[in-house]
Amino acid sequence: MVVVLGVVLALVVAGCVAVVWASRGGPRWVRGVATVTLAAGDLVKRAVKNNAGNRNSGSTGGGD
Repeated sequence: MVVVLGVVLALVVAGCVAVVWASRGGPRWVRGVATVTLAAGDLVKRAVKNNAGNRNSGSTGGGD
């Protein structure tokens, strides 16, 4: 489990480095990695937002 988390952390750090490097005019492959990283971040953000919405909608019912 620790190894998997370490790999995920390394990928996240590499993606962040690619985004910064691409913003400074890096090579084409870095811009591609940065695009994929930003798209993955948007997907994660939407998933968390949808999950939070589903969790809150279930708790609004009254005790009949």
